[in-house]
Amino acid sequence: MAEQKQLYIYHTNDLHSQLNQWPKIVHYLEKQKQHHQSRGENALFFDIGDHADRVHSITEATLGRGNIDLLNASPIQYATIGNNEGITFAKNTLERLYTPANFDVFLSNLYDEQGKMPSWAKPAMTTEAHGLVIGMIGLTASFYPFYRAMGWDIQDPFVILDEELPNIREQADIVVLLSHLGLFRDEQIAASYDIDVILGSHTHHRLNPAPVVNGTLITQTGKLGTHVGKVAFTYDTEKKELTEASGTLVALEGDAPKADHITKKLQELQTEADRNLSEVVAIRDEPLAISWTEPSTFSSFLARQLKNWCGTEIAMIHSGLLLGSLREGNVTRHDLHRLCPHPINPCVVNVKGHQLIEAIHQSFTEKMIHLPLKGYGFRGHKLGRLAFAGLEVDVEKLATGFYQVNEVYFQGRKVDENEDYVVATADMLTFGTLYPSIAAGKDKRYFTPEFIRDLITWGLKKEDRPNCPSAF
Repeated sequence: MAEQKQLYIYHTNDLHSQLNQWPKIVHYLEKQKQHHQSRGENALFFDIGDHADRVHSITEATLGRGNIDLLNASPIQYATIGNNEGITFAKNTLERLYTPANFDVFLSNLYDEQGKMPSWAKPAMTTEAHGLVIGMIGLTASFYPFYRAMGWDIQDPFVILDEELPNIREQADIVVLLSHLGLFRDEQIAASYDIDVILGSHTHHRLNPAPVVNGTLITQTGKLGTHVGKVAFTYDTEKKELTEASGTLVALEGDAPKADHITKKLQELQTEADRNLSEVVAIRDEPLAISWTEPSTFSSFLARQLKNWCGTEIAMIHSGLLLGSLREGNVTRHDLHRLCPHPINPCVVNVKGHQLIEAIHQSFTEKMIHLPLKGYGFRGHKLGRLAFAGLEVDVEKLATGFYQVNEVYFQGRKVDENEDYVVATADMLTFGTLYPSIAAGKDKRYFTPEFIRDLITWGLKKEDRPNCPSAF
């Protein structure tokens, strides 16, 4: 006898440790869980990664464990990881991060160098919900150079789908892909694979209503927990097919009600974080001042430490990575996290002289100095002026307010346009279209898991204890 079965899915993605939203999200999810239980309906709850972001002091101080505690205290049953979990925590930290999770973590394309998945990862799984078999697969973005540098083997998600999907599709009435790949990849997958719904993330698109591509529903809730996604399915057991599928977003902004137990948990975690980050890492006799538009002692200090730590003769880095000046006296972990919260790694890149000069000219424009960058790991207000170590840049500010770069010197000589130069910088300068000439450089080496603030810590310790052979 034919029967119409309903299935509801609730999903979050890219919270990025905007933890003040989590009590609102949990209150809504708990309310919906109770609602469906009272009606005898199926409801499943998912998080699609980048829940953790080390920009928040709780995530930083607990190395993500606080985020897992918060997920455990919610209705979330299934999750995958994002790049913020995958490549901002050291390998040994990620290996144990989800061990205490009371939800299933699907991740099909991450292995260690011996070909083993993390102990907590499930490649794919089916579960039965009121007579419906639900198949689930999880995939995360393949940031190859970063995962490789950290000792992981991240694999092509399309290759994994070719291997895993046929078996899951054969068993399941409804197939769900947990995708931290981004909308463009999700659309490619929908066009080529038989999947009923892709719970998406990573590119922070707010899809309301969720589009259907080649019969596949594609969802995303945006970022920072402002919205929760809701998917509704109707499945015909006689035809063995979905007859209805829709995806919408629910706004949780403003004065949305909060789950009191999550608010209490956050207070406990914040107290723990404040205690952990109060550790004194160095003592300064003098302050370090920052300016985003003029040369400053703090930005020059950062450029020098980047050059020394990476072992290059040249370093350049944007002053906007430093969100404030550093006072004299005791310097704590909290101070450095507050002043440099970005999950950004040091990088070394080989460039030709003409590429280096082009980037420097590009940097000294009002557009770049005042660019309110969003993404690439940058968590500041504006890029700010480039600071240099090992280079002398003859630049002047014209009466019009614009800058003019006259010459760039290395070791007292003009930079040769055809010569090779090894430059230490922040990884974000090597991505995409921010600095095309730097992105086009060769032999990029990303240093993980150290962040830029770790180099500041290293430099401060070296100055505080100059005879210490291993201050980092």
